[in-house]
Amino acid sequence: MEQELAALTERLAALESSTAMSGTINSEIFYWWCTALMIAIHAGFLAYEMGASRVKNVLASGIKNILAFAFMVPTFYFFGWYIYLSFYNGLLPSADASGLPWELSMGPNLADNATGIFWAAFTLFAATTASIFSGAVIERIQTAGFLILAILLGSVVWILGGAWGWHPTGWLTVKFGYHDVGAAGVVHMVAGFFALGVLLNLGPRVGKFNEDGSANAIFAHNVPFTITGLMLIIVGFFGFLGGCIIYMPGEQWINIYGQPTTLSAFAFNTLMGMAGGIIGAWVKTRDPFWMMSGALIGIFAAASGLDVYYPPVAFALGTFGGFVVPMVAVWLEKMGIDDAVGAFPVHGIGGLIGVVSCGIFAAGYPNVDGMPPVSLWGQIVGAVTMAVLGFVPGYVASYILKVFGLLRVPDHIQEKGLDIVKVPVSAYPETYTPAPVNVATPAAAGTPAE
Repeated sequence: MEQELAALTERLAALESSTAMSGTINSEIFYWWCTALMIAIHAGFLAYEMGASRVKNVLASGIKNILAFAFMVPTFYFFGWYIYLSFYNGLLPSADASGLPWELSMGPNLADNATGIFWAAFTLFAATTASIFSGAVIERIQTAGFLILAILLGSVVWILGGAWGWHPTGWLTVKFGYHDVGAAGVVHMVAGFFALGVLLNLGPRVGKFNEDGSANAIFAHNVPFTITGLMLIIVGFFGFLGGCIIYMPGEQWINIYGQPTTLSAFAFNTLMGMAGGIIGAWVKTRDPFWMMSGALIGIFAAASGLDVYYPPVAFALGTFGGFVVPMVAVWLEKMGIDDAVGAFPVHGIGGLIGVVSCGIFAAGYPNVDGMPPVSLWGQIVGAVTMAVLGFVPGYVASYILKVFGLLRVPDHIQEKGLDIVKVPVSAYPETYTPAPVNVATPAAAGTPAE
């Protein structure tokens, strides 16, 4: 009898061990496919930016986007992951700093099924952040200067914001109850305001503005390609948002802050926000470019509270964002700022709506471990922090690059086309002769430039 009990106990222990390992493997698989799906974001940005460029700059825009993705991987390995794990208290590393590239967790390790897959997901978040900024500056930024700025944003600035406000013990969460499960602030606001800081020093494309300050419409050479790219970005964001929720084998899902949630909540509110954004932008502009941008705006406007909103709230926020953000793009153009694809309005303002709205519609939602509940004040503090964290490094770094002549492509090269001067291949067959690019027609009032 004792032998049978011992054998039964042994089999039960083996079963428990097998079940636990199965849960671990399933978690690893989940984030593997989230990461794979996020690569669609970069296929989308590639198509989006190339389509939005003029024929003479198509490949230069594509090369810039490809390189941004490539440079994020090693830089996030060598220092980005360390910043996230170590700087959650502020500008100095914590006593339990980790994530350095020579640690045992930063390579193949049979005792660690988590680090590599989470690092990969965060690396794709970093690449997404850099790509957001990339679109704003097409057709006139130098490749070297762009890469310096992209690395600064993707592997330093945004992830510092992530450590502060997208970490279970980040100071914004611990002190203010900051809530941003879908990264409306830590990714989209930071990237959007970083782009704005760079644009102030970079200046507009040649021919964008007249001497009297009026704007000319610089048309995308392939609008269908741009719209398809935007749809691919939306597909990829389902992987992005999946990576924002924590798989707990044998238990309920939790968000990045440790609060219980479900993937179903994310599904409800992502789709409702997206649909609202499309409808809001359609009502305002009737422009398919802005309708697809509105889908993204709607997701960002609902992103901070994806885990808690009643779905019609997400829809209302998306509709509001889709309607308002194109007006911000028009205002930006009137201020003499040439944001080629609306990166600041879509991400910066869309993210701002998301962060602040969470303080209104999710106020009082309880936190864990005695930390403050969600509040409007905490969300405002977080929004201001993310705006400053994005804008100041973008402005200062681009100003330094401008002083050293590493920021802007000379005007005569812009006029000729970056592809002819900087790219050894042609975007289109020799039999294709593009029509002249029209930069003389003033942009219609109320119609955002692409």
